[in-house]
Amino acid sequence: MNELSKMNPHEIPAYQLKQFQELITKLFQCCQERMQYQSERFNLPDAELRCLALFGEERYLTSKGLAQKMNVVKSRVSRIIDGLIKKGLIQRIKDPEDSRISLLSLTPDGQKRLNEINSFLEYVHHQVLLQMAPDQRKAMLTNLDILKASMESIKEMMV
Repeated sequence: MNELSKMNPHEIPAYQLKQFQELITKLFQCCQERMQYQSERFNLPDAELRCLALFGEERYLTSKGLAQKMNVVKSRVSRIIDGLIKKGLIQRIKDPEDSRISLLSLTPDGQKRLNEINSFLEYVHHQVLLQMAPDQRKAMLTNLDILKASMESIKEMMV
């Protein structure tokens, strides 16, 4: 009988924990490097890129909604919005139902830039998947889905 078969199924061998920590750190670093490259390529700070991406799902957003989605304080999101407005990528529109509320939406230039960013991301992700055989891709996607679900369940426990 080997050592693993003697273990409690709820115990995690130290080498697996260490390997998991190292892989998560390396994946995070890869993502940060891609974000840095993306910021330079599209001449936008990371926060503005992330903010712009949120408009892909919504036609209109509010400052408060953006702050919640980006997990930043409203004063920080105001600076991000101001930067995007100065660049002509988003615009403020008064809410027709409540003039106290300003709605934010993409300008045509903002939509064009977002489309360019999304095309770039699709290309990068396509290139990553091409590095794997089809059966490896399927297994990797299944395992990433499991990882995401596990991480979300832990996140819920932290709240």
